[in-house]
Amino acid sequence: MRLMRKSAKLLAMALVVGAATTAQAEYPDKPIKMIIGYTPGGAADKMIRPIADRAGKILGQQFIMEYKPGAGASIALDAAARAPADGYTLHITDSGPMVILPNIRKLSYDPLTDFTNVAMLGGGGTLIAVRPDSPAKDIKMLVELAKKDPSSWSYGTSGVGGVGHLAGEQFAAEAGLKISHIPYKGGNPAVVELLGGHVPLLFSSFGAVAKQVEAGQLKGLAVTSAKRSGMFPDIPTLAESGFPGFDAAIWFSIVGPKGLPPEAMAKLVPAFNAALKDPFVIENIRSDGYDVMPMTPEQIDAKVKLDLASWAKVVKAANIKDE
Repeated sequence: MRLMRKSAKLLAMALVVGAATTAQAEYPDKPIKMIIGYTPGGAADKMIRPIADRAGKILGQQFIMEYKPGAGASIALDAAARAPADGYTLHITDSGPMVILPNIRKLSYDPLTDFTNVAMLGGGGTLIAVRPDSPAKDIKMLVELAKKDPSSWSYGTSGVGGVGHLAGEQFAAEAGLKISHIPYKGGNPAVVELLGGHVPLLFSSFGAVAKQVEAGQLKGLAVTSAKRSGMFPDIPTLAESGFPGFDAAIWFSIVGPKGLPPEAMAKLVPAFNAALKDPFVIENIRSDGYDVMPMTPEQIDAKVKLDLASWAKVVKAANIKDE
């Protein structure tokens, strides 16, 4: 009898331990860190917050934002690549550090092998912005002024190797301009500098300058994408402004370290896809001048590979060098 009671007790303990182990293994069982490679208030920050809020509710866990700006957002990508591959560290990245910067400088990460692509969020062009009192009233006038006095003209961006930087260099090369690039640690600091008159021109994400343009504090001269922005339909494209075929766009995606476990991907991918169907999320993305771009992880893999090769040609043609 004593032996039976002892066996039953051991069996009960085993069941409790097994149940606890199963519960502990259920992903996610704690908050998830979301690394952001730019300063608070920029395009990436504004895009990810409502998405993370919706996805977090689906997953039953909160996303904790962690900002790591600098080096064209490559510092954040490096941190994401080195994080434990357990699904508790993700990163909202963009095409700048993923497919442009690797063509400009040697980096500590390989965009094709060091990450797990989780979700594509959205994308669109960049905006060429000036202050309302700028003598450059349109692209034609900008080119004329910059050719006449190149030392008085430079352009700011959110950092080296971003779409804004590359679009600016490509524009300068096609227009025959010799203007300097001024990189900042994110879109917000760049906008502050433009508003303060410390830089005459920005190649900026829509999210960083939308409010200022709507308020009349800044003026958009052109967009760098192939088609006009639904947010600012009255602002022409560079292709319409004397540069036919010009197309430089940005996209934002969610990545994790290489080798995210299948059980994490099985939860994360549907959660982000569901969040991207939420009307509030869609409106938020569109309000910053971008379009929703849902893709499967496999489709993102293919896009990264294709864009990496495409931007390599642009970097070479524009003779873009590391700064």
